[in-house]
Amino acid sequence: MLRASWHSIPRTIPVAMTEITAFLMLFGGFVYLLMGGELLVLGALSLSKESKIPPVVVGMTVVAMGTSAPELMVSILSALSGHPGITVGNVVGSNIANVLLVIGIPVLIYPIACSQRGLPRQTHLMIGVSLMFIVMCVFQPISFLEGMLLVFILFCFLILVFRGAVVISGLDDVEEDLNRVGLPSHPGTITLFILLGVLTLPLGADLVVESGVFLATSWGVSEAVIGLSLIALGTSLPELSTTLIAALHKSPDVAIGNVVGSNIFNILAILGITALLTDIPVDPEFLRFDVWVMFASSLLLWLFVLTKATIGKVTGGLLLLGYFSYLYAIY
Repeated sequence: MLRASWHSIPRTIPVAMTEITAFLMLFGGFVYLLMGGELLVLGALSLSKESKIPPVVVGMTVVAMGTSAPELMVSILSALSGHPGITVGNVVGSNIANVLLVIGIPVLIYPIACSQRGLPRQTHLMIGVSLMFIVMCVFQPISFLEGMLLVFILFCFLILVFRGAVVISGLDDVEEDLNRVGLPSHPGTITLFILLGVLTLPLGADLVVESGVFLATSWGVSEAVIGLSLIALGTSLPELSTTLIAALHKSPDVAIGNVVGSNIFNILAILGITALLTDIPVDPEFLRFDVWVMFASSLLLWLFVLTKATIGKVTGGLLLLGYFSYLYAIY
């Protein structure tokens, strides 16, 4: 299999850049990522509605795209352009933010119950793949064969979902979306949505990576720190906005399933697919602190699910305190 080279990736950002310009480009990159993900989801929904694809298949595809598309594009572009610290930092930082931030903020509005059907199995898998990821980091780089293993596990997981052995959050919402009005039905419009999504995602990823590299150099920190913080936070915005809207409607329980599913996809899909394209070296700094924070936050969520706890304002405040303490520590 032909391995991609970062030298073939076009550079879209001029060398002369200020911090203000970099922040504007970072913001614009996130906007493009969100737009691209949304266009892909709408295109997939419309295509499935017109082609009579089973809703569960559509649901798995749409949930996967909506959850991981921004992180996937950023990670692939980072690795191919010679910035693996952003690739690994994006995955680790996103998984940390998903637990401490994406759950911590909504519970300040309305409590979350960890008692959804099928959630324990998902959480067990999240812990398992997190441990596997740590082992891969120890014996880095994450290679093509390890990428194949991650993608194979993802494939098996999706097969279990398709057969109903595992429940993932968001499938019911997708089935409702399939019946809503306003979805494009013309083949040309559907194709246009999908093409725009495919084109917008890498453009946004390129802006995010280049501006992130510049900010790391300007601030005198590693690219990994930028990936763990700014980029991870930006790519976690879809999950955060979803849970906030659910909390405002007093039905935020879906947040736990979204977070667990996102953390699983981040490791299996993002690292797996990226490793199929190029080897991913792992900075030893990740093993000294960051991956253990990620694993500790995953364990905390696992305990919430096992005990079927209800996460309230006090716990939410502690989760947020933990997240901002982590950001302070890495800077």
